[in-house]
Order: sequence, then structure tokens, then C-alpha cells
Amino acid sequence: MRELTFTAAAREALTEEMARDPSIFVVGEGIGQRGGNFNTTSGLYDLYGPMRLRDTPIVERGFIGMCTGAAMTGTRPIVDFMFVDFILDAMGELINQVAKIQYMSSGRLKMPLILRGSIGITGASATHHSGSYFPMFVNIPGFRVVVPTNAYDAKGLFKTALRGDDPVIFLEHKSLLNSKAQVPEEEYFIPFGQAAVVREGSAATVVAVGSMVRKALEACDALAAEGIAIEVIDPRTLAPLDIPTILASVHKTGRLLIMDETFQPCGIGAEIAAQVVAQGFDDLDAPIMRLNGVYTPTPYSPPLEAAVIPNPTQVLQAIRDLLAE
Repeated sequence: MRELTFTAAAREALTEEMARDPSIFVVGEGIGQRGGNFNTTSGLYDLYGPMRLRDTPIVERGFIGMCTGAAMTGTRPIVDFMFVDFILDAMGELINQVAKIQYMSSGRLKMPLILRGSIGITGASATHHSGSYFPMFVNIPGFRVVVPTNAYDAKGLFKTALRGDDPVIFLEHKSLLNSKAQVPEEEYFIPFGQAAVVREGSAATVVAVGSMVRKALEACDALAAEGIAIEVIDPRTLAPLDIPTILASVHKTGRLLIMDETFQPCGIGAEIAAQVVAQGFDDLDAPIMRLNGVYTPTPYSPPLEAAVIPNPTQVLQAIRDLLAE
């Protein structure tokens, strides 16, 4: 085992799979010799050259359409968006072609297309560079939606994505890119639809998405000093979503808080809550609670930006409020 950053672990997965499979190629703005804004492809241009690390102009719908056709012919494209906000320029291609082509062809055509990009509010990136948007992709049948929260998961989930035949939305929170975790030397894969119980407990269940996992764990450290054991679950993938693991935890604890930086209306927390109520209502000893970012465009001002993200005090108070029910 060695420690790698989130970015280095994901890049290692890509490096290994490009060496194994010559049909994998990457397109995006600045991902060639420059190695990407977030070093996602750093060093790969020297290994695989301009045919497999192809810099593009600013034309998101164009290169997504190109990669959609390429995936249908049997290659394995990766579109690197830097910021996932830019994916929105290609929603027609994504929803009407990428997500549906396997169904429309009765399975004769595959769509091994990976669409990766940074998400999340941090670093005064302002409203055009701070979105996450995963609730809208979870709503569309056909996509796999992946949100890793540490280096170990980033590599294992990316390896799985690179071997699959479905379109994958691979979302990497900017605040986590330099975080480190232990990553095995040997090859490994993490299946989609398998949540991680990152902390065991019995007083309440917290399902935390993306960057909120770390904040949940910090709050649980403070509560543990008071003898309160909180269970924390990281879904890892939102489509497919591992509801059985969440239900098993709620059966044990009787309480559920869902934490997500993205907006509350029609969010992933609403879906999790609805499924838990439908399948595990008798296990609940208190109403399900949600903690989300403020429902507003992301401010550019650092103090205002900080005000729209759930902070440690709010996280701790939300858990205490749940325990008090």
C-alpha cells in the first residue's frame, strides 16, 4: 500500500487501462501536452501521443457528438470537461443519443463513453464552475453516475468504468483532488452500486454524498468523544444506488440524515428518503432529515461562497437535531 492523491490514483487507473486497451482515447480542452487543468492526464501525452490525447477547441457538443459516434464503432472515448458545468452545452446529445442508443439498438450498439469532470463549490470558482448536476443525470435511464470521495475509490471505480459498456458520468469534487488515501499496488476494481460503510455506529445513520463524507466524519469524531456512535455511509455511485446498504443501516439505528452539497429540491436526498420510507418505514424512529447547500447560484465572493455550503457547525447541529427527535 502507498498513499496517493485522488487525482494521481485516477490518473494511474487511466494510465494502466490505456496501456492495456489501445481503443481508449481522451479528448478535451488542454488535456494533451498541458495535462489538463487538474493534472488528470499529466504525463500521458508523452506515453500515448496526440492521437490518443486529443486537445479540442471549445466545442462541447461537437466533441461529445464525435465521441458518441466513436463509441458506437467500438472505441472507448473519455471526454474530460475540466469543469462538469460545460457538459450542459451538449444535453441534447447526452439525453437523446448517449443515454438511449443501447435501448434504441436493442443492445446491438454499446456506449462505452466516460464523461468526467470536476464538481463542487470551492476556491471562488463562481457560478459557472461550481455545479455538480448529478441529480439530473440520475433521472435519465442509461447513465451510470459515479461520485468518488477518496483516492482508493477513485481508482477502483474508474477502472470499473473503463471496462464497462455503459456511459458513465464520473464526477470528481475539486476539494478532494489533493486528498490522500492508501491505494494498493495490485490491480483492483470497485463494483458500481456498492456503497461503503465508512464508519460504523448505532445512534443514527448519515448518508453523505461527495465532499460531505469528510465533513460527516469530522462531526462524528466530535460526537464519539461524547460516547455517541454515528454510522456514515458513502454511496460512491448514485446510479446505481445501493439502497439495501442504507436500509440495513437504518434498521440498526432508526434515524437517517442525508447530507449533500447540491440543492435540496428534487435532489438525490429526496430519492433516498422516498425509498427508505417506502421500504423501511417501520424501522424509523424519527423523521428523515436532509442537510443541503443553499438553493442559490454560487457566489464568487469567498465569504459568500462559504455561506452557501454546509459548514461543520451546521453538520454537527443537524446530527444533534436528529438525535433529539
